[in-house]
Amino acid sequence: MYAEEEEHMRSVQVSKANGTFEVVEKNTLPEPSEGQVRIKVQACGICHGDSITKQGLFPGIQYPRVPGHEIAGIIDEIGKNVSNWQHGQRVAVGWHGGHCGECISCRRGDFVMCKYAQVPGIAYDGGYSDYVIAPTVALAKIPKQLSYTEAAPLMCAGITTYNALRNSGARVGDVVAILGIGGLGHLGIQFASKMGFRTVAVGRGKDKEETARKLGAIHYIDSQSQNPAEELAKFASDGDNDKTRSEGGGKELEGAKVILATVPSAKAMSAVLGGLSVNGKLIVVGASDEMIQVSPSLFISGRRSIMGWASGTSIDSQETLSFSVLSGIRSMNEVYPLERAAEAYESMMSGKVRFRAVLRTTGH
Repeated sequence: MYAEEEEHMRSVQVSKANGTFEVVEKNTLPEPSEGQVRIKVQACGICHGDSITKQGLFPGIQYPRVPGHEIAGIIDEIGKNVSNWQHGQRVAVGWHGGHCGECISCRRGDFVMCKYAQVPGIAYDGGYSDYVIAPTVALAKIPKQLSYTEAAPLMCAGITTYNALRNSGARVGDVVAILGIGGLGHLGIQFASKMGFRTVAVGRGKDKEETARKLGAIHYIDSQSQNPAEELAKFASDGDNDKTRSEGGGKELEGAKVILATVPSAKAMSAVLGGLSVNGKLIVVGASDEMIQVSPSLFISGRRSIMGWASGTSIDSQETLSFSVLSGIRSMNEVYPLERAAEAYESMMSGKVRFRAVLRTTGH
C-alpha cells in the first residue's frame, strides 16, 4: 500500500451551495470499493464547470462536496475485481467519471450521454484533494512525456475541443474557426492547426492576435473592430482569403466549414453564424444559458446547423493525451498550491487566468 506513510489527507470542499471553499484535513484515507481505485492526486485543473458544485447549479448535489474533474495522479490502492490497472500507474480522470451501463444511451454504447452519468466533483468528491476514489471506467493512462500539470487540463478543456473537432466532419484543408481565445480556445486553436485545418481565430481585441498566431492560427479576426461573419465569409474554397467580393476574380467564396464556439456567450455565437459555409456547422462547447439568435433562412439556404459537444469517454481522454504528445500541444497554465484553491477559482471565474488554472499538491 503506497499511502501507509500518509497520516492524513487534505481536501478543499464546499459545505453548501454558494458556500466558501474550506481546507479540511482527515486522519483516514478513503478506501476503493469493487471496480474502483484510489488515486494520489498530483494535479487538478480548475474549470468553469466547477461552478456547478460551488453554486449548487445541479439538482441533487450532496454537500459537503470536493470539486474538481481535471484530475491527474498515481494509483495508490486498488479495489476488488480490478485487473487491468496497477499500483503506481499514472492516470487521469476527466468530466466523464462513470456511467450506469444500463440506460438506453449506455446500451447503445453512448456512455457520455448516460442518463445517470457521474462527474467527479459533482456526483462524488473530486480532485481538489490529496486523494480521490474513481471507477476504473473513468481512467485514462498518462503518457510519460506529459507532466501531471500538463495532463490535468487536457482532461476537460483538452478532450472537449479535440473530440469536438475530430468528430466535426471537417477535412484537412477546410477552414475551421475557433471563437474565443481562452481556456478552451487556446487549446482549440492548437488542435485545429495540428489536425491540418486552415485555422482562423476569432477574438475580442487586437492584443490577442499575436498569441493566436503563435498557437497556430493562419488568420485572426478582431470581433471588436470587424464583422466576424463577413470576414469568415470571405475565405475562398481555393485556399485564398479574398478581402473584397467585387475583386474576387472568379474565386468561389465559401466561409468556415466549422466554427468551434468556446466562449460562453450566445451573442458572440450569433454574430458568427453568417460566416458558415454551405453545410457548415457551429459546434458549441462554451456553456451559456443565453439564447442564440438565428434566422431560419440561414439554415435552409445553406443546410447549415448548430450542435453541441460534451467531452468524451476515458478512451477519448487517453487519445487526447496521446495526440497532444504526438503533436506537441500543451495547455498554458498558471499553477497554484492546493491551499490557494479559492484564489485560483476566482482568477478563473473572473477571466484573469491565462489560460488554465491548475492546483498542484505540495512537493510535486
